[in-house]
Amino acid sequence: MTTTLRPEGPETPTAAGGRTRRWLILSNGHPVGALRTTADPQGGQLWGRISELEITEGRGRGRGTFGGLAAEEVLRTWGCTRVDVSVPGTATTARGLATTLGYTERALAMSKRLVAAPDLPAGVSVRPFDPADLDGWLARSAEHFRHSLIESGLTEEQAGAKIGGDDRPSPVPQGVETPGVVLRRLYGADGGEGPYGSVWMQLRLRDLPDGEPLAWVMSVEVSPAHRGRGHGRTLMLLAERECLAAGVRNLGLNVFARNEVAARLYDSLGYEVTERLYGKQL
Repeated sequence: MTTTLRPEGPETPTAAGGRTRRWLILSNGHPVGALRTTADPQGGQLWGRISELEITEGRGRGRGTFGGLAAEEVLRTWGCTRVDVSVPGTATTARGLATTLGYTERALAMSKRLVAAPDLPAGVSVRPFDPADLDGWLARSAEHFRHSLIESGLTEEQAGAKIGGDDRPSPVPQGVETPGVVLRRLYGADGGEGPYGSVWMQLRLRDLPDGEPLAWVMSVEVSPAHRGRGHGRTLMLLAERECLAAGVRNLGLNVFARNEVAARLYDSLGYEVTERLYGKQL
């Protein structure tokens, strides 16, 4: 039996200025599955993505493996330097396929439906960011993010492209007063000790399919001198309180796969894995 890949329709542009195309997986000319390849520019590079990979007939015969390898070859001819694939959190078969094809798990997307505002532990207080500290803190956060991207499997060049250059738009164009942004710091009860850590949230990153808003934890950071004392948990409880105070009941975040301590914390707080991001150099 011969397995082949055939375009289902014409190539179309993406909103980011890239290209995308849907393909049929054929066995002796008969459709047995489909996939989509997408390439978007990222800091002067093209990054590939495989989506919609589905085998509709004859699973277990290597057709998924063929589809993944064929998609990679398409992305190579398009000039992509790497390929990523997002796998639903419960899709164990797809996770196995990604591993078989040599992909590395890079990050997890997790989310939680919020019900009631949790209490913060005694002995802490919350303050807004000092505007004078914001630029330096953002620069340090960007450098930490760049380092984490490299640890997750990106090259230094790719990590730099992901973050963007000095001309990238500010994520908080109006500073600590940027609408829809929450920036808070954790201190001792009297405010004299700390900061213990910081949390940065977007109150409406996007809407869920049912139309409800989804807030997102952009960064949660515990100061090195205060780690191991439960402040990371407190910062997440604070994030949940801020969400509910703004009328948002869904909170999500990304955690790098190698950060097992943070992943265990979020799991203990009731966050569930919704997607797993896998990547591979081409």
